[in-house]
Amino acid sequence: MKIGISCYPTYGGSGVVATELAMALAASGDEVHIISYALPSRLSGLCGGLRDEGVPAQLYENLHYHEVVVPRYPLFEYPPYTQALATKMVEVARREKLDVLHVHYAVPNAVSAVLARQILAPQRLAVVTTLHGTDITLVGNDPSYLETTRFGIVQSDRVSAVSEWLRGKTVEAFGPECEIEVIPNFIDPSRYERSAGIRGARRWAKPREKVLVHISNFRPVKRVEDVVGVFHRVRSRMPARLLMVGDGPERAKVEQSCRDLGICQDLTFIGNLPLVEEVLIGADLFLLPSNAESFGLSALEALACKVPVVGYQAGGLPEVVSHGVDGFLLPVGDVAGMADAAVSLLADPERLAGFGEAGRARVVERFSQDRVVGQYRSLYESALA
Repeated sequence: MKIGISCYPTYGGSGVVATELAMALAASGDEVHIISYALPSRLSGLCGGLRDEGVPAQLYENLHYHEVVVPRYPLFEYPPYTQALATKMVEVARREKLDVLHVHYAVPNAVSAVLARQILAPQRLAVVTTLHGTDITLVGNDPSYLETTRFGIVQSDRVSAVSEWLRGKTVEAFGPECEIEVIPNFIDPSRYERSAGIRGARRWAKPREKVLVHISNFRPVKRVEDVVGVFHRVRSRMPARLLMVGDGPERAKVEQSCRDLGICQDLTFIGNLPLVEEVLIGADLFLLPSNAESFGLSALEALACKVPVVGYQAGGLPEVVSHGVDGFLLPVGDVAGMADAAVSLLADPERLAGFGEAGRARVVERFSQDRVVGQYRSLYESALA
């Protein structure tokens, strides 16, 4: 099958999942073409600044990258990315004779894909849209984008969402007259097994310190100040270090909170990492106090590394973390409760290890790459039929 995949290339969950899916499909023999304005972060180690100059930039066998270039013109205060993306989709689909165009994130990728399909007619091109979260709950739900987002969803041949919670939110916000299939995010178990022997998080910690990790884009929805609040309470009861992976608009607030609480020496900012297992392996606990998580990919990756998760019972996270089995989920805003749950696990090494093993087993059983990629393949076949 010849598959085009369009996504945002940043460290957010939608781009990560799209890239992992592309690599898995290519490895199984499909011809995959990634279409985006920059090389996705998960592929940055495979090739450097490759550019599409009329022919696909080959990353490795069966996997190609095509860059969307948005021309700058003085008339445009905001360059029209939607049209540039649609044009690149048409070029690639026509030249490579794509069967399916799978877009991740509805705004504006779904609209661009539907436009490309209309331009290509009568050439057949199936459009599959995967909804990831803020494209429904925040950006797509904004009055400035609502009608075009609904159009992109309804006009897609098939639509999927990464959690039951997100599917419900989509129906609530847009009322689309189309079926939405739930296909969760996934991990490649073997990738984490290959990293099992590295020091990982212990590289930043002293011998007796417990290591807590948080990974996000530091947006307000992630409540990163709550992460610091939880850690401060844990640190007052045992030696501990907090590793903050990622970056974003709330970082300044985190740094100020650290200064106010006098714990800056116990906190390390790692920045963005393409392979998060490099910091998750060897960690003791993962903190995720978000207002809402459409799924919680970072939590899934933590569980894959045998790291229990403590977070808020919000959004789709309860579909990933099993409360009392591989982590704890508290009401949103319950910083003290999160800290108590964290300390109870950290103070009981046997129970902590049991939670880690349970999380790993559940992830491999329910969210493994082979199982979920098979669901996407079935969705493609259904769209083509």
